[in-house]
Parts: sequence; structure tokens; C-alpha cells
Amino acid sequence: MLTGAQMRAARALIKMRQVDLAKAADLSEETIKRLEKDSGPVQSTANNAAAIQKALEAAGVVFLPENGNGPGVALRKS
Repeated sequence: MLTGAQMRAARALIKMRQVDLAKAADLSEETIKRLEKDSGPVQSTANNAAAIQKALEAAGVVFLPENGNGPGVALRKS
């Protein structure tokens, strides 16, 4: 499940602005801002969360599952 903290961390790793993520996911910048405010699971439709995750993955982010420390993100190996 995608979290706001993962979204923020993923964008930071790839130096992507909120407006650029919004365009890549075909969502509004306000939606991205709203979803990133919380650290927990995003409160949005499954389609919106999937579009965000897909956009970030296309930019080189790997989403890491819960491992006792919480879910995370990393850069894909080149």
C-alpha cells in the first residue's frame, strides 16, 4: 500500500517536483499535495494510487515492502 511518506521520499530520491509527478500520473498537483501530507496510507482511489506508483517506478523508484521498519523506497539499480 502506498504511503504519503513513500511518495515524499521517492520524489526526493529522483528530485521530482510535485507538479511533475502530477503530470506523470495525470492527476492534479493539489491531489499530490493532499496525499503527501500524511505519513500513512494514501487516502485516495486505488486508480490514483496506482497511477502515482507507476509514474514513480517509471522514473526509477523501487517500492520496498514492510520489513519491520515500515515500507520504504529505493532507487532502481542501473
